[in-house]
Amino acid sequence: MSTFDTDRITRPIGLTAPSGIDRAAHHRLDEAWLAVAWSHPTTKVFVVSGGQVLVDDTADGGTEIVMTPAFEAPMTETHRYFLGTDGDGVSYFALQKDSLPGRMDQQARPAGLREAGLLLSDRDAGLMVHAVALENWQRLHRFCSRCGERTMIAAAGHIRRCQACGAEHYPRTDPAVIMLVIDDQDRALLGRQVHWPEGRFSTLAGFVEPGESIEQSVAREVLEEAGITIGDVEYVASQPWPFPSSLMLGFMARATTSKIDVDGDEIEEARWFSRDELAEAFESGAVLPPNGISIAARLIEMWYGKPLPKARPLG
Repeated sequence: MSTFDTDRITRPIGLTAPSGIDRAAHHRLDEAWLAVAWSHPTTKVFVVSGGQVLVDDTADGGTEIVMTPAFEAPMTETHRYFLGTDGDGVSYFALQKDSLPGRMDQQARPAGLREAGLLLSDRDAGLMVHAVALENWQRLHRFCSRCGERTMIAAAGHIRRCQACGAEHYPRTDPAVIMLVIDDQDRALLGRQVHWPEGRFSTLAGFVEPGESIEQSVAREVLEEAGITIGDVEYVASQPWPFPSSLMLGFMARATTSKIDVDGDEIEEARWFSRDELAEAFESGAVLPPNGISIAARLIEMWYGKPLPKARPLG
């Protein structure tokens, strides 16, 4: 029997819904196919820069990425990434530039994933998270880690090749664990990082270290950050988190101790909350919930039993 009710996520986890885009990886090395796809009149292109894209509000109250046909796309000083095709055969590309283009449309605005991720359609959110992850990796891995020479983009943005030593480098994704810890009184452990504003609490999280399993990582991080030992650990869901290159692996964990001893380096404060205590703290503004796009909010909701309120400033 499951230790935790992992079906009680009250809302979808941001950036995880099926996008309807086939990444079509088999086309990435086919330069002839890519050239034809780029020149096709239905192909759609958008610019990504510094983790942002241009978005626009639609007449029906939605938000969408500003896309243009390929023949209108700015190709000077840019890198082109193939993102895939949809069910209608439309191809999608992202262009990496040093800045977003100006727009005659005054409604268009730059936005990152934290702002736009919950507003965009599943298709646009999937395209954006792919493009932002590639751009982050490309900007940080311009030189070969084997010999130090500059690398060249290949495979429509999904490989960097070193012409000096022949090494191929692939986009990296750093696994990170994020967990809601529950004690034997059915209280939830929430912590506040040292650089967060007063009152901002969320689940504990950390990166998986070399040579450890994700379950070991969950136990180590909770012990290091809050001084709590845990027993049962149950996987819930994952979330791409390209800020700049993580995959968040969400867990529920059962505490075997309750005395909190924060590390003071990453976590400044940690507290056990009952549901009533957390509801009162939300109502008074003493506790601000985590960002709504984060899997952290959904993990807390599994235990809390209903959607979290939107964060509001203290006072």
